[in-house]
Amino acid sequence: MLDERLDYTAENCSIARTLEIVGERWTLLLLREAFYGMRRFDDFIRALGCPRTVLSARLGKLVEAGLMRREEYREPGMRTRSEYRLTRQGVELFPILVALLQWGDHWMGDPQGPAVELTHRGCGAPLTLTLGCEAGHAPLSALDVQARPGPGARRAA
Repeated sequence: MLDERLDYTAENCSIARTLEIVGERWTLLLLREAFYGMRRFDDFIRALGCPRTVLSARLGKLVEAGLMRREEYREPGMRTRSEYRLTRQGVELFPILVALLQWGDHWMGDPQGPAVELTHRGCGAPLTLTLGCEAGHAPLSALDVQARPGPGARRAA
């Protein structure tokens, strides 16, 4: 597989393109808070403790990329402000954060246990993330997977 992989360039890599948008610590933590229901700039600041300029830049990038959208709101007697809500495209990143959470709980977790437990809203059972194929084989690990050139693959020069 490695020999064949070297026949193709990585310039058309979806992972690299995704990391251009979400591959920064504050961005992933901002998305974490958005998945937990946070929407307002000042709440993000309080939860994350990041500089205002950094948060503003990260929110702008997520809005520009289509992962979040701005919605105006106004508290009585206050100026109009923006809330930030995940779009469908943003919501589809949730499994990535769940995978990071589960890996972190397993390998980097606190001795007292996880800081957050994700459960199914409908029945209360703990959430699991399992890799499987379309034929129904699961769970799979990296050892069960092969990478092969897709229709967008480009031959190396």
